[in-house]
Order: sequence, then structure tokens, then C-alpha cells
Amino acid sequence: MRTQARVLLTGRDRHPGDRSAPPIAYRGGPRSGNREAARPWRIVLVVALTVVLAACAAPQPRATDTAAPRAQVPAPVAKRILALDPGHVTAADVALLAQGPTPRLMLLHGGIYPVYLIMRSFGEFLVAMGYPEDRIRRPGDGAWSYSPYEDAERLAGIVAWYYEKDGLAPLLVGHSQGGMQAVKVLHVLAGEYAGAVPVWDPVTDFPEHRTAIIDPLTGRTQPVVGMRIGYASALSAGGAAFFLPNQWSLIGKLREIPDTVEEFTGYWVDFDFIAWTFPGTEKERDFYGSDKVRVRNMTLSMANNHIFVPLGADVPGDPAARKWIDAYVPGTTVAPPETAAPNLPWLADVWYTIKKFWVIEAQRYLRAAPMRTTTAGGTLE
Repeated sequence: MRTQARVLLTGRDRHPGDRSAPPIAYRGGPRSGNREAARPWRIVLVVALTVVLAACAAPQPRATDTAAPRAQVPAPVAKRILALDPGHVTAADVALLAQGPTPRLMLLHGGIYPVYLIMRSFGEFLVAMGYPEDRIRRPGDGAWSYSPYEDAERLAGIVAWYYEKDGLAPLLVGHSQGGMQAVKVLHVLAGEYAGAVPVWDPVTDFPEHRTAIIDPLTGRTQPVVGMRIGYASALSAGGAAFFLPNQWSLIGKLREIPDTVEEFTGYWVDFDFIAWTFPGTEKERDFYGSDKVRVRNMTLSMANNHIFVPLGADVPGDPAARKWIDAYVPGTTVAPPETAAPNLPWLADVWYTIKKFWVIEAQRYLRAAPMRTTTAGGTLE
């Protein structure tokens, strides 16, 4: 198992300054020189105008209207979370973390039907390991993951909306085309697709008339473009997917990770006909970034199958596999159980990094706003 790492930058870049929302243009119906012929169009216009005015008059939902208040964390719980080591999170620590602030986890599945079920299996694995289910599943339809055919700017707007609502930046985990989508979202946040991106409410599934949020930890204006998240990963991204038009914009920049994420991990199956990764091609397939982002690359055994790597719902029920996962750290020399599936190192590595940034994001949240802790059962000193 080979890993490659670069320097980790702690803290999230902040870019004060607001940007106005793009104007919305309205167009009327066709015009005609014949008044009688134009009369039906006038009726249609009157009805349409009435509907528009009625909609404008009604209060439109905003992030603050549709979101529950941020949870108050009991002081003893907050104190114990602040004492955790992000690099060594035990099963008992996970149970503790679940009582405190938890970042939204956005899973992005591959593009071939019905691979969304594979990512659902991974989501169920995470829940069985202790991650709160309601921090994974999408509001509204309850889906476990996002499609790679959704607009990346929309997803970037959702990332910003969640951060403003929760006070914790979402974590992104993508598989196949979903891994490409995760990288694309990072490039959108870097401003490489548009100079301004609207905030997107995932509850109503409509964009808001603004392109910036109020950073909940600093109180400053933060445009969507320029926002930085903690963690993202991509599994078996690229290859044959570049034949699809929705991925053409990533040609030449899939492997280049922008500074809009603190840590990124790329995973490759050593012999993958779909992602076009083969032994000896590390220089051509590995991700890289500047010294402001930590980039790791991990090669998985060729015994893995491109499509089925995220399967994991049943793994936590295997005591030997779960024990190995709980003890896992990147670079471990302890071999997985002999009976384990070949994807166990991927499951363990992603879970390790999710736990790590769960702690990091929770600690940022608590340190930035100690008043979010309650005094019941003690005080936070």
C-alpha cells in the first residue's frame, strides 16, 4: 500500500467581501400588430403577472427559516470533545462525537444506474460505525448520495448553505464519476467556473438571491467562491468517464487539487479498466496540489472491482473486520483479517479521515463560540 502526502494547512481561508446576486431577467410574451390576435396573449400575461406577484408577496424560505437552531452542546461533552486527538479517534470517541456538532457528509455516487445503491451501502457502513444518519441523508427526499449529473455549481452552493447553517464545513466523498464531481466542486469553489456562485438551499432545492454567506464562526461575509472545506476524496475517478460531455471541463485538471480543501485523498484500484489505472502509471494518475493542501494517494489491490469498492453495509457486523478498522491508521503494517474483503483498506482509510475531520470541525465550532455550550451538568472553562 503506497501513500504520498504533502503539507497540511490548518485553518480555513476567509475572504471578506460580498458579491451581489446576478440579476434576473423577465421577458414578456410575443407581440402582434393585430389587436384581436394579441388579446389571448394579453390574458395569458395578466394571469402570469398575477401568479408572479402573488409569489413575490409570499415570504420565501431562507436558510434561517428552514433550518433548526444550532444544537446546544452540554459543557461536559464539549470539554471532552475539545480534548480529543483528531489522529486517534476510538469507537468510544465516536459515541462522544455523535453527541456534539457533526459536519454534513455529502456522498457522490457514480454515473451508471443503479450504482447509487453501492454508495448507499457505504452510507449504511458509516452509520453502523457511528456516524449520525441524518448528517448523511439529503433533506427532502432522504437520498443517501448526489448524482454526478447534478450541476457542480449547485452542489458548491449547497456546501456553503450547510456551512452557514451548521457552523461546520461539509465533507465530500466521491466514487467514480462522483469522485470527479467532488473535484469539480473544489474547482467551482476556486472560481474556475464562475466568478460568483449562488447559495443553494437544499431543503427547497432553489437558489437564493445571494452569492455569499455570513461565516458562522467569524461573522464576516464569505462568498461561495473562495470558501474552503476540510476534506474531500475521490475513488477511481477519470478514465472512460472523460468520454461523457459532463466531464469534459475536467480534462487536464482532474488531478490538480485547488486550495479550496485542506486535505484530499485519491484512491486508485491498481488494475482498473474503467478508470484506466494500471501498475506503473502512478505518475500519470496521482493527484497533486500546492503546499497549502495535503494530498494523499492510495493504491488499492487489483483484487478490487471498480464498481463495488464502496460496498460496506455488512462489514461492521464482522468483529474481526471492525476491530481492524477501529485500530487502523494510514500506513499501518498490520494486515487486514484473512477473511476480509479486498475493499477493507479503503473503508478503513476513508472512515479514519472522516473521524479526523469530524473532530477538527467540531473543535473549531466549539472554540469559535463557547457560548454554544449549555451549563447543565457543568460549565466549560
